[in-house]
Amino acid sequence: MDGLTYSQSGDYLLPDLALTEPQTESMEAPGKYGMMRKGFLKRHRRILYDSLLLEEKLYPHLMETERTAENRIAAAMAVLLMKDPPPDKAEDHLAWAAHMASLRLEAEGAVLREVVFS
Repeated sequence: MDGLTYSQSGDYLLPDLALTEPQTESMEAPGKYGMMRKGFLKRHRRILYDSLLLEEKLYPHLMETERTAENRIAAAMAVLLMKDPPPDKAEDHLAWAAHMASLRLEAEGAVLREVVFS
């Protein structure tokens, strides 16, 4: 290949490869939805995963998935809260927490199917 250099490592010649933009510690790690997307790609869309990884586009893809999922869940929660308002938190804290958790699961389920596992 043109422009490719090699280094001797024992009996082998290894290509000198480096990332174009090294990741720094200041970069934010993907959250829950980004990591779920990564696992899904590794198990079910291996060619896409390898392509994103080799082109150094995996990290931005995971961060975009994270942002999209969080935004859609927040929007879905707002709609669900308008349709089905929770009980008064001061009167029955446990009922409020259970109601909010069920709404969160409903919103999250739809977003997981549309954004993470597609």
